[in-house]
Amino acid sequence: MLFCSPTRPGSCADITPARELGLVKLLAEGPAVEILADAGYQGLGAQTGGRVVTSPHRKCKKKAPDWYEEMHERQRKAHSSRRLRVEHGIAHLKHWRALARHLGRREHMDTTVQAIAGLLSQQQTADQILARQT
Repeated sequence: MLFCSPTRPGSCADITPARELGLVKLLAEGPAVEILADAGYQGLGAQTGGRVVTSPHRKCKKKAPDWYEEMHERQRKAHSSRRLRVEHGIAHLKHWRALARHLGRREHMDTTVQAIAGLLSQQQTADQILARQT
């Protein structure tokens, strides 16, 4: 998990908090790593020098030729296959009871997510160390 933004009232596009909190600038100036993002971050790749890779944008929506549809579907599936590990990481967070059945106040949700992300990271590190020792 790279980024957990604070909760906000109402609905908001995924990319908006990333821009407001300076994540775009951090990614553009940071190390050259490839980040696999979902369609909610479309356009972030151009702002970060190609570091953020999103699913392909459909340029031809009406009456697209068959070859374009096939190409778009191949690109979409390739991105989805690469991003599967990211989705599994998000799923690990959601399996924790505190997030699966969150009954608390919304103002505390971001703190809960960050705490669980930290615990999950610690747990995965411990699992890796144990795997190396055996």
